[in-house]
Amino acid sequence: MTRPNPRQSAALSAALSGAVDLSGLKAKADATTRAPAAPAAGGPPAAAAPAGEFVIAVSEASFQDDVVERSMQVPVIVDLWAEWCGPCKQLSPLLERLAQAAGGAWILATVDVDANPRIAQLFGVQSIPTVVAIAGGQPIDAFAGALPEPEIRKWLDSLLDALRDKLPGIAIAEQGNAGAEPYEEPEDPRFTAAEDAFEQGDYAAAEAAYQEILAAEPANADAKAALAQVRFMARAEAADPSSVAAADADPDNVDAQLTAADALIAGNDVEAAFARLVDTVRRTFGDDRDRVRQHLVGLFELFPTDDARVAAARRSLASALY
Repeated sequence: MTRPNPRQSAALSAALSGAVDLSGLKAKADATTRAPAAPAAGGPPAAAAPAGEFVIAVSEASFQDDVVERSMQVPVIVDLWAEWCGPCKQLSPLLERLAQAAGGAWILATVDVDANPRIAQLFGVQSIPTVVAIAGGQPIDAFAGALPEPEIRKWLDSLLDALRDKLPGIAIAEQGNAGAEPYEEPEDPRFTAAEDAFEQGDYAAAEAAYQEILAAEPANADAKAALAQVRFMARAEAADPSSVAAADADPDNVDAQLTAADALIAGNDVEAAFARLVDTVRRTFGDDRDRVRQHLVGLFELFPTDDARVAAARRSLASALY
């Protein structure tokens, strides 16, 4: 598997922190008629699924058959989206294209969370888009947000590598696709160099590479998000595990509070990290206050912009400042 992404793991820890009973929707599915949805007034019949053999629109009624049962043969990637979600409109078409290119080695199951709220509740979804990988009837990995295509491809490849010997349908599909001409994604060498450095743990080189991209393209959102992640990982790996206790013992030590917040984020205690820094903002003044504020805003960048915890912390920060 690829190096963990703190933005992903922090946003989805609640969804995958324990056993998730995917059969919880089965009772409702058994009681629900599997007839197509009624057409809207004056409009055409609703489509049962997006076009394409390996992309399926899933409802609460069909979840057991289309997700749980299929995941016994190949991974099922569940894309939780909504019509009003801007990033979803970037991510979902990309996932559909990748699913078609995979030729059945994995299946994409799209879920409109507004029409199927119980599925979103099942995974503890806090923001969308959220993508969950299901294998053998259980969630095994996930990410949140519209990640760049190279990151998603690496994630999918790592899933297939880990599951190829366990799910027979993967190898069967891949053998069937052996004669097809492989799709080669054009790579941006700047990102390739930065990602290679990150994978090797050379955070200084990765940071320099992303900063070079931003110097040429200040609005490059992928580079901005990656730079925030690199900086966080460098701090988090260097942090002493006892930093939280040390910060509690010395509440006026600004450096200790910043380090403790990083440690809490790395441990997926997001709300506690945000609350600690907001409280520190309230207690500090001048340069110290500005340093804490900037650190907190940098942590916000690890998460999707619509993350409820970020929104709540931003309101608290505004209150503390003004």
